[in-house]
Amino acid sequence: MNSLRDPFAIRSKPALAILIQKAASTRTEAIEAASQIEIPTLETIAENTQAKLGSLAESMAFSVPRNVPSFTNPNREREDQIWSAVTGKVHSPKSPSRGVGIGSITGAAGGLFKNRELPMYKDKPYYSAGSYRRRKIWQHKGFWGILAVFIFGLYWFGTFSGEQQDRSKKIPFFKGGKWQWKSGEVINWDERREKVKEAFMLSWAGYEKHAWGYDVWHPVSKTKMQMASEGLGWIIIDALDTLMLMNLTTQLSHARQWVSQSLNWEQDQDVNTFETTIRMVGGLLSAHYLQKELNIMAEDDNNDLYVEKATDLAERLVGAFNTKSGVPYASVNLKTAAGIPSHADDGASSTAEAATLQLEMKYLAKLTGETVYWRKAEMAIQAIDNNGAKDGLVPIFIYATTGEFRGKEIRLGSRGDSYYEYLLKQYLQTNGQESVYLDMYNEAMTGVKTHLWKHSLPSHLSFIAELPNGVSGPVSPKMDHLVCFLGGNLALGATQGKTVAEARKEEGGRKWSKRQEDDLHLARELTRTCYEMYNVTATGLAPEIAYFNMKGEKSPSSPQDPKDDIIIKPRDAHNLQRPETVESLFIMWRLTKDEMYREWGWKIFESFMEHTAVEDGFTSLDDVTKVPAPQRDNMESFWLAETLKYFYLLFSPDHLLPLDKVVFNTEAHPFPKIDIPPIFKGKVGWERLPRDKVGAIIKPEEKN
Repeated sequence: MNSLRDPFAIRSKPALAILIQKAASTRTEAIEAASQIEIPTLETIAENTQAKLGSLAESMAFSVPRNVPSFTNPNREREDQIWSAVTGKVHSPKSPSRGVGIGSITGAAGGLFKNRELPMYKDKPYYSAGSYRRRKIWQHKGFWGILAVFIFGLYWFGTFSGEQQDRSKKIPFFKGGKWQWKSGEVINWDERREKVKEAFMLSWAGYEKHAWGYDVWHPVSKTKMQMASEGLGWIIIDALDTLMLMNLTTQLSHARQWVSQSLNWEQDQDVNTFETTIRMVGGLLSAHYLQKELNIMAEDDNNDLYVEKATDLAERLVGAFNTKSGVPYASVNLKTAAGIPSHADDGASSTAEAATLQLEMKYLAKLTGETVYWRKAEMAIQAIDNNGAKDGLVPIFIYATTGEFRGKEIRLGSRGDSYYEYLLKQYLQTNGQESVYLDMYNEAMTGVKTHLWKHSLPSHLSFIAELPNGVSGPVSPKMDHLVCFLGGNLALGATQGKTVAEARKEEGGRKWSKRQEDDLHLARELTRTCYEMYNVTATGLAPEIAYFNMKGEKSPSSPQDPKDDIIIKPRDAHNLQRPETVESLFIMWRLTKDEMYREWGWKIFESFMEHTAVEDGFTSLDDVTKVPAPQRDNMESFWLAETLKYFYLLFSPDHLLPLDKVVFNTEAHPFPKIDIPPIFKGKVGWERLPRDKVGAIIKPEEKN
């Protein structure tokens, strides 16, 4: 990290050493020559300096004053008389000029900052300690010369070069109920990104050494286990694209070798349809995309390895969609491809899980030309929408057998979250060609703002509540960490991947409306709340679930400690290395360019490093409210696939996976935006059932 006393690391640059050496040599030569030259008068020096500064100004990015008064102007005497009358001091411009030695010039230069009795300009009276008409520093003739040299020096050492554009000179602090900024160290985001890469390498090295090929890794006890008899590649496949982004070629080669030689889907094993799709199919498809995008050469000359493995798996997973309703079963057997109802919740599937398979299946359909994947996936969304949920807010369970909701509970946390995420992302994935998903997304976000958006007390933090009994019932002030995806998602929906500045100007500003402005406002509010869920704990890490205080009064003006707003219950105090807050920080930084989000991310990263590091990697925690924090002894695969990836992207340049070109699945696997293939026209796509003015489905008998 650069020193505060040398923020641009100038002292370490070879150019400075050369300049210092040259300056010393020049000074010696000047002293030796001084006694042999005729020293001009001060008036001559001033006139020459003015001419040289005028010439220098033409080539610099600022202008030097050109109105230095003449020393022979007849009006000069009258000016001096006026100044003498005001200050009580007598100054004669007609006094004979004196020769000025080198020692006198040196003394005057030092006196510019110390000796306040020296003249500021030759044509003005002496500066008296008792005078109330003190001259500004910029009125010194010497000031402009020094300024010129200073700016030239900054230019010489690259201060104005592009390499400094990605560095912040301010740090955030909370005061007066809002975040403000103060001067601080110059931040090298490339160095911070490398720290994230080092954390990934440490995690990977521990796994590679002690649990290679296994699906579960316990870094404290150094034990491992499989989720199937031969393993599923749960950690390896989930991390493939992160290895590619970080350019870890040796580790990637080892991982690819395992996928090529050891991965086998032909196992008599029940797997979760949702988790296997987003992690395994998503990880393989993302690796296929990045292999081409990043020009990564396949060592075995099989450029289709990843898509072939993804297709083999998908062929087994589509068996879960073989239901009368089109809603997939919660699980599927890999060997038989038979769908299996959930063993809990009366056999109902999670709504979020049924509605978070579409990005993966549509991209696979595009790559293979097989419409079956696309059609199966979109039928699940159609079945959910045909229930006509009020204000777009869906209950968290749905029966695969009938396509009807089970219960009324609504939340954007577990079992509900990614349904709303994928409404927007399906619209973005196909470049806006499927407007049905934007309609559903906007309807749902209006419902969220109407029924779920609440504020805590006394700090007035925004949070998304739950509705255990549906939209007509009371709210619960509970919010899962999983909900923290929503801040970034709202901002993404407002700008559709462009920066806020670009989106506001698009088509002359006609595309930017109150809806986008409101969504962006809520995005900022929620992201701040999610950061505070970290900031209020002893470890600086967020709990899995938080409750928000809604009793009392809002603070009128004085800043309040958010600790008074956020309630953490003992059973909810664990941290699973989740990525949702970092995901939103990454998106908010990319879209708003507000450095605050990067700083928040760095603070969270430092907390992970301080409290979750073990000898061979990083572990989840049992209680974030205690220091030292009790360890959970588990590394989630999404620590590598999502959390560290989003940290890495947060500190990376914008051209790495630009948000207007790619869409991330819910496991942080990037896919390219695509157009619907022409051969798919007429074979895919669907329309919503007609609604009335309040959004209720119009039944067939009501049309007549």
